[in-house]
Amino acid sequence: MWRAVVVWGVSTLTMLVLAGILPDFRLQSQAGDSITRTSITAAIGAGAFGLLSALVWPLLVRALLLVPALVLGLLVFFLNGSLLGLALRLIPDGRGQADVQTAIVVAAVMSAVASATSTALAVRDDNAYRRRLYRLADRRRRRAAAIAGPSAPGTVFLQLDGVGHDVLLHAVEKGLMPTIAHWLEHTHRLTPWRTDWSSQTGASQLGILHGSNHDIPAFRWYEKDTRQVMVCNRPASAAELQRRAALRTGDAGLLAVDGASRGNLFGGGADQLALVLSVAARRGRGHRSRAGYFAYFSDPANAVRTAMSFIAEVGREIGQSTCARLKKARPRVKRGGFYPFIRAFATVVERDVVVSAVIGDMFAGRRAVYADLVAYDEVAHHSGPCSRDAEQVLQRLDRSLALIAKVAEHAPRGYRIVLLSDHGQSPGETFRARYGLTLGYLVRAGCGLPVPRRARRTHSGAEARAAVRTALHRPVEEDTERPRPARHSEPVVLASGNLGLISFPDVPGRMTREQIDRRYPALLPTLANHPGVGFLLVRSEEHGALVLGAHGAEVRLDEPDTGERGAGVLADFGPGAADAVRRTDSFPHVADIMVNSWCDPTSGEVLAFEEQIGSHGGLGGAQGRPFLLAPRALSVPVPDDGELVGAEQVHQVLRRWLREADESPVSRVPREAPHPAVTAEGILPVNGRAIRDKTR
Repeated sequence: MWRAVVVWGVSTLTMLVLAGILPDFRLQSQAGDSITRTSITAAIGAGAFGLLSALVWPLLVRALLLVPALVLGLLVFFLNGSLLGLALRLIPDGRGQADVQTAIVVAAVMSAVASATSTALAVRDDNAYRRRLYRLADRRRRRAAAIAGPSAPGTVFLQLDGVGHDVLLHAVEKGLMPTIAHWLEHTHRLTPWRTDWSSQTGASQLGILHGSNHDIPAFRWYEKDTRQVMVCNRPASAAELQRRAALRTGDAGLLAVDGASRGNLFGGGADQLALVLSVAARRGRGHRSRAGYFAYFSDPANAVRTAMSFIAEVGREIGQSTCARLKKARPRVKRGGFYPFIRAFATVVERDVVVSAVIGDMFAGRRAVYADLVAYDEVAHHSGPCSRDAEQVLQRLDRSLALIAKVAEHAPRGYRIVLLSDHGQSPGETFRARYGLTLGYLVRAGCGLPVPRRARRTHSGAEARAAVRTALHRPVEEDTERPRPARHSEPVVLASGNLGLISFPDVPGRMTREQIDRRYPALLPTLANHPGVGFLLVRSEEHGALVLGAHGAEVRLDEPDTGERGAGVLADFGPGAADAVRRTDSFPHVADIMVNSWCDPTSGEVLAFEEQIGSHGGLGGAQGRPFLLAPRALSVPVPDDGELVGAEQVHQVLRRWLREADESPVSRVPREAPHPAVTAEGILPVNGRAIRDKTR
């Protein structure tokens, strides 16, 4: 109670200062008032604004839940200013007055000051803060125990989208991620794993959450039977892929029992969903994928802080891209247009909302939570996987992890935090930048079709872009992804990072090498001998699956003794390349021709067929080597001499860990050693502020 009074007093003082600075903001009558009377007016205005923020703001946000989420974030200042205008009208005798622009500025400053004051008080009053969290946790723990007996430890799976194993270690060595460094030293075990050929979020996350990524050859692919392009980050496609996986496995998913899915492409069978793409197209209260925005933006302090951080991030991106352009950095892609807002959405809005949702899930005592943080992946695509821009994002993600870890200590049940990634990223310039044409134009040239003189850019398919378009109620489909009519002369060419897919819609079923050679005799040699192409996968009527390389090189994957010994064309693409290609060849919807770009085995560089200088989706470099970081209390993912291969195997490991938690004889996870950044009073500063309880 006393803390609320202090915040009210600081807000009153802030309002008085602003009234003295801003010419259009008045707290006096026309004839003027004494200092005492003006102070009383400011106190009434601050109190009315605080009450309206607490009572009316959540109702406004709920009423605007159907408004696009990104638009809601941009409306924060206007809504806050409107509340202040209403508060001023409640002051007797018309002493409070401000025009619209001034009201917006005053409301933003007051909300920021109130939030900072409340945080500072939480830091100063450590014991009260800790007691409040313990009371909340004890109440919920007793309630859960009365219903179901002692609770087993819960598990939080946090996916750092696109962070490769080597990038993580490098960041730890540079001191960028002290929270993870602390875990590695004291409590956690780091295990690399190997992705399938399609090293991208759609294939990996579907396999991890639903146990099957069968028939996902790439991020986007053409299906001849339906004449549709499937795109992993399109809501309709994500829903269909989730349905297919559940049908294949006969299981709802990893999170089917008291689980929550936050910020993911797929639901994993969870009842609690927020920012999940596969349900974004559904209607009804039970399927609002954006419900997490309401839970977060219902707090006006959250709304203002995130909106201000959003604007700052837009400015940061504009500054960084301008510096890169002035320095003539290479490689480089265009980062103008709408991209600064996409980046700010991924690195600020989505991060804040997802982290807040995870914290709420822990206080609710849910058994399993899986959340995806896409910030690094989005920035690395355009700035490079090892760029300073990307490293700054990793630093901020580490602070979010520290916040989640600290809150876990006060949850009504113990929690084991498992950190993992879905893929890595490989650096390198784009195929178009190096050779002056896109893969699509190279295919047209090989088919004898006319090629425009000027190469067009290939759309980038990063996950954050789809999240922004969904938040804006905009369709995710691009022009190249619409259903194609069957035309004899027009192949469908799609790009997924450094993996290209070529399909001929007018030929039912998979076109064989012999059929391709008869129709387009120059196509396969043109592709295989191009210096930017690493290898091709085609199907032969005589020899089965064939990998083609330059100068007539061939590898027959259907021969039982092929293995790695005969995979000369695939030697530069790492261990297990032949098995990964062979598995994809068995998919019903594999393209007629699968094209993997060139890869430098020394530097790990690849050539993206999209406009990305950090890419993933195929074979080559660090993109196929993500990580799994789990508490040592959990069983070893694989034996010491084994290797964790494929998202489906990761799913089995995570399922085993959930069973181990259910069978655990203890009701709480042993508390970890204190983080080195924790103060003597036990408060962990995050982004310059103490952890606050947002669940009330």
